[in-house]
Amino acid sequence: MPATETSGSTVTFADIEESSKRIRPIAKRTPVLTSRGFDQAAGFKAFFKCENLQTGGAFKIRGASNFVSRLTPQQLKRGVVAYSSGNHAQAVAIAARHWGASATLVMPLDAPRSKVEATRAQGARIVTYDRLREDREAIGKRIAEEMGATLVPPFDHPWTIMGQGTAALELMEQIPDLDALVVPVGGGGLISGCSIAAKHLRPGIRVIGVEPVDANDTFLSLAEGKRVEIAAPKTIADGLRSPSPGVLTFPIIQRNVERIVLVTDNEIREAMKFLLIRMKILVEPSGAVTAAAALSGKLGGKLGRVGLILSGGNVDLEMLVELR
Repeated sequence: MPATETSGSTVTFADIEESSKRIRPIAKRTPVLTSRGFDQAAGFKAFFKCENLQTGGAFKIRGASNFVSRLTPQQLKRGVVAYSSGNHAQAVAIAARHWGASATLVMPLDAPRSKVEATRAQGARIVTYDRLREDREAIGKRIAEEMGATLVPPFDHPWTIMGQGTAALELMEQIPDLDALVVPVGGGGLISGCSIAAKHLRPGIRVIGVEPVDANDTFLSLAEGKRVEIAAPKTIADGLRSPSPGVLTFPIIQRNVERIVLVTDNEIREAMKFLLIRMKILVEPSGAVTAAAALSGKLGGKLGRVGLILSGGNVDLEMLVELR
């Protein structure tokens, strides 16, 4: 089902519920953690949905496994292709291996080494590219056409959105009385799917997105009222470097998301240190943006009971050393 043939409105809460059952052979039901020290610093009660403890180390396994599980035996035989800075690549490799398909992953030359090695360990073939000079989407489409394989989009497809939305479905089953939900924003697959689930279960919930200052394409797009594309962003949050929100995800974000908060790389680093030292959990930069927004005071302190999604935990050792 190519993304151009549908619209974001085709994703329903029922789809997300069905996807939750479909992904269960691979995806974990991740825990929710709390921290009194974090609550004191943030000014509200925080509940962390720990997708950093997910299979493959990130929420991406939800969308990837939902997508691959829906392919026909013939499609699986021809294999799958995906483009990603790391977490989606690893997730597709894991899902492909589970359902018996070969996987080819298009990854940037500057992708975190840990993500590249983890993807290769799943038996996938890796094709590298220069994110500043080459178009990963065009490369992925070309390879898929040459192989007759299925392209697995990282965010802009209903099946992907449905799978990512299961993170909020689980969180609100675990903590049903949330007043707000805070979600990292890259291409928008996670926040669009999560907003559909959250708004269905609790219509009055406030949904807030977080982007790095230097990767503010969704922030700008909401301000302009249309999709805005920016130059390839430079930020330590490598998983949030999408130059524009998706064709499908953006209308959902417009409909369901209250606002986008921007955080600096230094604020992200401080949040990573807090989570590691005070809560003893390892969270990658992209996953720590929600905590960064809270600790920097950018969310405000009167949100009540707040769910924060920590979207991943795949961090290179070299980056951890730099956090000192």
